[in-house]
Amino acid sequence: MLKALIFDVDGTLADTEMAHLAAFNHAFSEMGFDWRWDVPLYRSLLSVSGGKERIKAYWLTQSPEISDISGSGIQETIDRLHALKTAAYEQAVQDGLVAMRPGVLALLSAAKDADLQLAIATTTSPVNIAALLRQAIGLDWRMNFGVIEDASTAPRKKPDPMVYAQTLSRLGLRSHRCLAFEDSENGLKAAMATGLHTIITPNDFTSHHNFEGALKVLPNLSGVGIAQLREWHQSVTKDIA
Repeated sequence: MLKALIFDVDGTLADTEMAHLAAFNHAFSEMGFDWRWDVPLYRSLLSVSGGKERIKAYWLTQSPEISDISGSGIQETIDRLHALKTAAYEQAVQDGLVAMRPGVLALLSAAKDADLQLAIATTTSPVNIAALLRQAIGLDWRMNFGVIEDASTAPRKKPDPMVYAQTLSRLGLRSHRCLAFEDSENGLKAAMATGLHTIITPNDFTSHHNFEGALKVLPNLSGVGIAQLREWHQSVTKDIA
């Protein structure tokens, strides 16, 4: 029986990537870097999970002679860039520039009415999550989710399954009692590594990813209800005690 729904955040709950891209470029400008990421470049950089990790990876492509990428001076710069980026992203959310994806809020509400547990399993920062969901749901948004795992609690980024393993542990549920929702190949790999059946809703930045093994690949969650989720879930778990 289906007991819980577990959601990624960026790209899954909301169309966040254009706002993130603009925020990265704002941070680079503020710090005097001549870097400017365009959409094709950012699409490729999304194969690296985590904002700080993405900056590191790009920095190495621009300055391969930097061998001590973990050096404190470099890390302090990356931390500062990421702080500026996070502030710019939060402002974009507050300005209404980030929209929830179709069907998400209706599904969250229906899940609550059906007494399904809701959880977040993301490796984005707590600040980013709070900015988005406070704007979309309200100040008491945390009350909608029994478990929230993020970059502060699961430092190993997807496709590492750490965030999903911890989410399942805190829910007190085995993977076959849950469904995961993702938008990316790394997210799918992380969820599948813990045995989670996963529904994928790609976006413009992840539509080229390999989603082999997903339970369903949908354009979005519009019109997806609890009865349909239970039917899909039952189709792959009917033989599991």
